Amino acid sequence: MVEDRTADIAATAERLVRIGEYLHLDAKRLEADALEAKAGEPGFWDDQANAQAVSRKAAEFRDEIASFEAIRDSLADAEAGNELALAEDDAETGVEVARTMKDVERRVNDLELASWFTGEFDHGDALVTITPGQGGLEAQDWAEMLLRMYTKYAEQRKWKIDLNDVPQGVELGIDRAVFTVHGKNVYGMLASESGVHRLVRISPTDEKKRRQTTFAGVEVLPLLPDDIDVEIRDEDIRVDVYRSSGPGGQSVNTTDSAVRITHMPTGLVVTCQNEKSQLKNKETAMKILRSRIYEIRKAERDAEIEAMKGEKREISFGSQIRNYVLYPYQLIKDVRTGVETGDVNAVLGGDIDRFVVAYHRWRVGAEIGAATGGGATS
Repeated sequence: MVEDRTADIAATAERLVRIGEYLHLDAKRLEADALEAKAGEPGFWDDQANAQAVSRKAAEFRDEIASFEAIRDSLADAEAGNELALAEDDAETGVEVARTMKDVERRVNDLELASWFTGEFDHGDALVTITPGQGGLEAQDWAEMLLRMYTKYAEQRKWKIDLNDVPQGVELGIDRAVFTVHGKNVYGMLASESGVHRLVRISPTDEKKRRQTTFAGVEVLPLLPDDIDVEIRDEDIRVDVYRSSGPGGQSVNTTDSAVRITHMPTGLVVTCQNEKSQLKNKETAMKILRSRIYEIRKAERDAEIEAMKGEKREISFGSQIRNYVLYPYQLIKDVRTGVETGDVNAVLGGDIDRFVVAYHRWRVGAEIGAATGGGATS
């Protein structure tokens, strides 16, 4: 028997209308027209920086409008397919409608999320650092599992990942992971992951097969656009080169291509060894250093820096944002939102949208509650 999805389609259509109203798409159409008309004026490209900013803003508006219209069209297709499937008791068409609605739901979630991203860097790229916490070798293995999870998540979303610095652990896992993620709304999305992640499982390294609790910290920062000015004086940095220690191409371990930059006034140390070229590694390391220095300087002049990266806590028990329990039962639960699932393999395989979306819905609810003098909404 074909499942009737009329109610689901109607509810999604109503939700899409509300999102469209919130995004003020009619006003953005007019603004995009005005910006594109300005781009056709004589001398527009004389000021390259301003011209690029205007063109980028117009493209953002057009992309947002196109995304909305594409979702609306897909929903109309699902509605027509649902009517056909019900009329002819066509199970195959019903399956296709179900598949379409699942995709539409994901895209509607993304559009709604984008409407909540109002920070300066929310729509841009992100710099992610994973650091093993308490747990020794287990923590290093857990850090590598998290790296794999985020890599798979990025692949699902068709984001691009650059592994900047992922030195292997002495016996197991990784010593740390520093990587950049490129794509639409990456920083806004991944801000949900900043914090301590706790793993409970039977230790693969324990001969007695005892249960062990392990921690790893995830830090998410915006990867600064090139037009953001962060002054770094040459005399304030020391650049060291050394041979790469991780897996790579023919030049790895044979040439001094890895780069370590020390910013002496702050004590920050950034390393990069993913490229064969020493020059490219230095360029990437400087980008990472810019983001980290920007964070520090912003913290000095703005006590609300924690909104960018979440509350900084010790990477240990009691400070986690999410628990991953693999034994004695299987359950992954977000401490902040209460969202949970027993499908641990799917989550560790990159299926973390349910947690990302729930976090931002919880965050926006808390912000609205604070603004109106009430509590967070669920």
